[in-house]
Amino acid sequence: MNKRIAFISDLHLSEARPEITQCFFDFVREQGDTLSALYILGDLFDAYIGDDDRSPLQQAVRYALLRLNQEGVKVYLQLGNRDFLLGAGFGGATGVVLLDEYAVVDLGGQRVLLTHGDLLCTDDVKYQTARARIRTPEWKRNALSKPLWIRKLYACWYRYRSGVDKSKKTQYVMDVNQAAVIAALEQHNVTALIHGHTHRPGMHRLSVHGKPARRFVLGEWNPGGAVLYWTLEGGFKL
Repeated sequence: MNKRIAFISDLHLSEARPEITQCFFDFVREQGDTLSALYILGDLFDAYIGDDDRSPLQQAVRYALLRLNQEGVKVYLQLGNRDFLLGAGFGGATGVVLLDEYAVVDLGGQRVLLTHGDLLCTDDVKYQTARARIRTPEWKRNALSKPLWIRKLYACWYRYRSGVDKSKKTQYVMDVNQAAVIAALEQHNVTALIHGHTHRPGMHRLSVHGKPARRFVLGEWNPGGAVLYWTLEGGFKL
């Protein structure tokens, strides 16, 4: 039997949520030998302040991912809106392959588009403007040049501001824009999309150039986990 491929996102690992962190470690330990690959589509961490962070949480997560790779599970990671400062140092320490913000994978002959999901939320103009500013190489170099303790303070402030901003936005604005979804599918010539970010797990059917298409949304992790599996025999299973 072919092993499964797993897709997860939005774990938001942090010292403040030890139950989620333990859930992730349990998942890696218990299901690692059933997987051929694991795709993490962003926001593995609730806040990531640089590859030079050597906190106990960072070290434990890196070790868990390294062990998974050593056991033969290929691990791929996209950056989310909370951990976009993650860099090549993390990949080198874990064996994780860092993916572009849009990536196409082949699953049994079907091309599937992967993305974190925030780029599809085009109705949130304020967020998209801020995102474009802080994702530039210059902004990231400047941020990472600050002492670690300053970056930690900024991460706390960012989490607070993010919560305040979300409380003022409607669910409609924070969800994906259907036209943006269709445009992404058309641009990459695919009929299947997997993303996270919105914390609204489910599967949505749509049409692209008259062809049926599907959009799989990964859920935010809870103590029970939130995983989308794919197998050659059975296809996708939430």
